Amino acid sequence: MSNVRVVTVPINLDKPRNIVFDLNAFIELEEIYGTKQEAVKALQTGGLKHVRAWLWAGLVHEDRSLTVERVGSIFSYTEPEVIVDISDKILRAATGNLPNVKN
Repeated sequence: MSNVRVVTVPINLDKPRNIVFDLNAFIELEEIYGTKQEAVKALQTGGLKHVRAWLWAGLVHEDRSLTVERVGSIFSYTEPEVIVDISDKILRAATGNLPNVKN
């Protein structure tokens, strides 16, 4: 895996949380999609199933007992425009185009 950067996106959901994309998150996504490239392609479709998987991969660092379904429930009460904004940030993070990247 090349050029994996740690990206943190703070968000208030059921409580203040941090979506973190680090090596562990990308490994989780590889287990779902096979490769990072396939995971990025899936996210680019905008499908809610893929957005939910990415959100889970970015949140599971806080609580290993979080499931994909629980993350879906947490985001069910979030305004749609917030999910679109987070999805955009996730996509930019996945492709290395997010300005607040921590190396």
